[in-house]
Amino acid sequence: RDGGKGGKLLKRFKRGWMWNQFFLQEEYTGSDKQYIGKLQSDMDRGDGTLKYILSGDGAGDIFTIDENNGDLHANKRLDREDKAFYTLRATVVNKNTGMKLEPETEFIVKLHDINDNEPIFTKELYTVSVPERSNMGTSVTQVTATDADDSMYGNSAKLRYSISQGHPYFSVEPDTGIIRTALGPGEMDREKREHYQVVIEAKDMAGQRGGLTGTTTVNITLTDVNDNPPRFSQSIYQFSVPESMKAGTPVGRIKAVDKDLGKNAEMFYNVVGGDGLDMFDVITDKDSQEGIITVGKPLDYEKTRSYTLEIQVQNTQILDTRFLGYLPTKDMATVRIGIEDVDEPPLFERASYVMEVKEDAAVGTAVGSVRAMDPDGYNSPVRYSIDRRTDLDRLFNVHSGNGSIFITRPLDREEAAWHNISVIATEFNKPLQTSRGPVYIRLLDVNDNAPTFASFYETFVCEKTKAGQKIQTVSAVDADDPAGGHKFFFSLATELAYRGNFTVRDNGDNTAGVLTRRSSYSRLHKSVYLVPVVITDGDFPMQSSTGTLTVRVCTCDREGNMELCNAEAQTSSAGLSTGALVAILLCVIILLMIVVLFAALKKQKKKEPLIISKEDVRDNVVSYNDEGGGEEDTQAFDIGALRNPEAIEESKQRRDIIPSDTLYPPLRRTAIPSRDNADVRDFINQRVQDNDNNPTAPPYDSLATYAYEGTGSVAESLSSLGSASSEGDQDYNYLSDWGPRFRKLADMYGAEDSDCDS
Repeated sequence: RDGGKGGKLLKRFKRGWMWNQFFLQEEYTGSDKQYIGKLQSDMDRGDGTLKYILSGDGAGDIFTIDENNGDLHANKRLDREDKAFYTLRATVVNKNTGMKLEPETEFIVKLHDINDNEPIFTKELYTVSVPERSNMGTSVTQVTATDADDSMYGNSAKLRYSISQGHPYFSVEPDTGIIRTALGPGEMDREKREHYQVVIEAKDMAGQRGGLTGTTTVNITLTDVNDNPPRFSQSIYQFSVPESMKAGTPVGRIKAVDKDLGKNAEMFYNVVGGDGLDMFDVITDKDSQEGIITVGKPLDYEKTRSYTLEIQVQNTQILDTRFLGYLPTKDMATVRIGIEDVDEPPLFERASYVMEVKEDAAVGTAVGSVRAMDPDGYNSPVRYSIDRRTDLDRLFNVHSGNGSIFITRPLDREEAAWHNISVIATEFNKPLQTSRGPVYIRLLDVNDNAPTFASFYETFVCEKTKAGQKIQTVSAVDADDPAGGHKFFFSLATELAYRGNFTVRDNGDNTAGVLTRRSSYSRLHKSVYLVPVVITDGDFPMQSSTGTLTVRVCTCDREGNMELCNAEAQTSSAGLSTGALVAILLCVIILLMIVVLFAALKKQKKKEPLIISKEDVRDNVVSYNDEGGGEEDTQAFDIGALRNPEAIEESKQRRDIIPSDTLYPPLRRTAIPSRDNADVRDFINQRVQDNDNNPTAPPYDSLATYAYEGTGSVAESLSSLGSASSEGDQDYNYLSDWGPRFRKLADMYGAEDSDCDS
């Protein structure tokens, strides 16, 4: 009751539902439906008027409810690892009206976990490494396993780790899965054993009996540390080498062994003792880690026949000496090298020779000498000669016995200041054993060249000038090369004719100025002055020469600029000498002659062609306008008469002169019986057949001329080369019938025959 004035009676309603969650065991294996529990409403009077309705997760499929009495069942086997709980809703309605009698209420069905999942490691195989010689308890790696069971319910997901394979080298922490080394540094030696396989087991139920287990494999490799020094496989090595071996040539290889790997096995060798310390070197092959012994200096069998080396080897990296004890960190080996004798060529005392001689030395003067000797024990005599390829001018020669080099031709330093020759030394008994020695000969300068003008000097002087006016500065050059440098002196020549006009003033710096001595000059009186200047050097013996300065007299303006000189000066000022003008004139004349000759030849060749077209030779009329005699005169006689005199027309007259019956009566000759010219017909028929069968013959009628005369020709050949008989057997009387020209020929040959007969 309420204690107030109004005094109301408060009434508490009784709750309609008496539950809010159910529990169900997972992985039910029975054949019947699994009973979960019973839902009951306070309004249920047991008269069958109420109806229970279920909704939510899995309602009707996984979970069912008896609508009459509210019994709740699971129809399927459930796995908590798939889903741990289900949320359902239930309500009560009137069967007849379908009206909700109570509001909908939510409840949960939780699955009780059972230990049905074994631990699973995150990796099936672990691959790790740990340095060798590690201290006991050094962490190697950590393995991790998981269990799908409920960690909040019982010990199904509580794991413990253990090692099933890998004792006694490694151990694992039960709770964390950290693997550690179980032995001390002395036992974990990579050189003894490098690889280990460890099996780790994880068990749930806190490791108790009946728990499920899972395993993983861990492959552990011991990494190398530099705990082993290199060691030679043998203490003494022996090699032999010819004495002719050049510096840098390999002699042999030695090898030390290091049990470590990689950089820890890298080593280097060095020679630390022995009588061959300065004669040989040793280098390290980076790939094979071998020591390569090489020749350091030239060897000589005659001096030393064997050498001993003390070679040391050690690591390039710092060595871990904790486990060496009293063992040394380096190793030593003895190398004995024998020198083999080789037949060597002569050896010069020096690698090269430098000699000096004055350039004016007489032929036969000795320049110097070279010396070579046989390095072998036989001490064979040596013969000397000069390689003429290095002395093409044959300026020097060498005495074959003592090696003295002397001059054979005059020398000139100005042509070549140095001469580099090669002297060949050859053994007398073995000509194939030769060697060469370079000889450098320097020619010392002698003052044998007079100084000259540095260039051609030409200047002018104005007609009106003043005395002492400088008109030109001259300098000199000298081919010689004195030790103290050049020193030139200039003066005017002693000719009195020039002393009154010009003078020379030496500047003291190897130059001189040419000055005027008059205030006026006349171009008409004398237009050119040739001033001789004497140039003398300062060396011994003194040399001098005279250079000529050309001075032209010109008309100048007030400022001293040249306005007009004589014709020669103008030509010179234009830059063309007389020789150049003559050369140009000759070239012009030659060009004109070539043009005229070419025009004449072209005019001569310009004639009317005998045949207008080279392609068309049908029915062409050839006209000859030349008059001539002899065999080339085609108008004077019928050429057919030469081929066959029997076919001559009786009334044939000359066409090159006016016919005259009085001078030339008609020719009469006795008819000659016709001969059978079968051979000519056969010849022509054969040529016609050849032309008919010729695929390249023109497709029209063409004229073909043949000079075949037949076997019975009277004229036969006109060539004396083909005549079978001598001139004395010929009868030339028939030539009288061919006209006056041939009559003269008949008289000439007939007269010769008569003379011969007489």
